[in-house]
Amino acid sequence: MTNDKNPNVRVYDLEERTAKFGEEIIRFCQKLPKNDVTRPIVNQLVKCGTSVGANYCEADDAESKADFKHKIGICKKEARECKHFLRMAVVAVPEMAEEAGKLWTEAKELNLILNSIYKKVS
Repeated sequence: MTNDKNPNVRVYDLEERTAKFGEEIIRFCQKLPKNDVTRPIVNQLVKCGTSVGANYCEADDAESKADFKHKIGICKKEARECKHFLRMAVVAVPEMAEEAGKLWTEAKELNLILNSIYKKVS
């Protein structure tokens, strides 16, 4: 995301980034054909993809450091789970590989960011 006043300056708003990730996961899942193989993948992917942002919001309003760390831990697990289900989606619908790859990269980056936050909380 860029700063409105200076487009060359990047702004790191993790709440917005995780929300956009959830939105993109929903859009991706809406494009997948619905059949016996894809339905459970879509279900899990929507759950974990939207959970990253929801749990980040929860972490932002945590009642203690321990609560914050726990909720960030859930965020990073959910981001990692997204990578798994995106991989499964590509096996089920190979023509979606390019779009899934972009989402997989974002899930990986979110997981790394959240893991870094998690490790810094004492």
